[in-house]
Amino acid sequence: MNISAKTEYACLAVMELAARYHDPHPTRLNDIAQRHGIPNGFLVQILIQLKSAGIVSSVRGKSGGYRLVQDPATVSLGSVMSAVDGSMGEVIQNSETSTPFGDVLNSNWNSISQNLSLQLAEITIAQLIQESRDLGESMYYI
Repeated sequence: MNISAKTEYACLAVMELAARYHDPHPTRLNDIAQRHGIPNGFLVQILIQLKSAGIVSSVRGKSGGYRLVQDPATVSLGSVMSAVDGSMGEVIQNSETSTPFGDVLNSNWNSISQNLSLQLAEITIAQLIQESRDLGESMYYI
């Protein structure tokens, strides 16, 4: 599976906003960019798409920034991914000639794509935040 940088950055940004969901202050773009190594200009474009999809909101002004609109438990990984890269959709056959081999491959690729879409819809941002916290707690240093 090939995940674009845009999708990865969008997921990181949403997770950062989810981790600060109960903070009354919006999160500054620079804070997200620096913490996760995301170029500012690219992050702005991503956040605009997430805002258009109704996943984040922006607050203007000196103390402005971004906030997650919905509870992290209701935002799926699939919804974030489709907001920036479009839906996974159906697999398109590249071969110009239809053969039984190609038809079987296409059928299986479509089935895999549908299963992946279902799994991505079931994983919530809240689950990812909890997994990251659990991972942080299980790490220790000598």
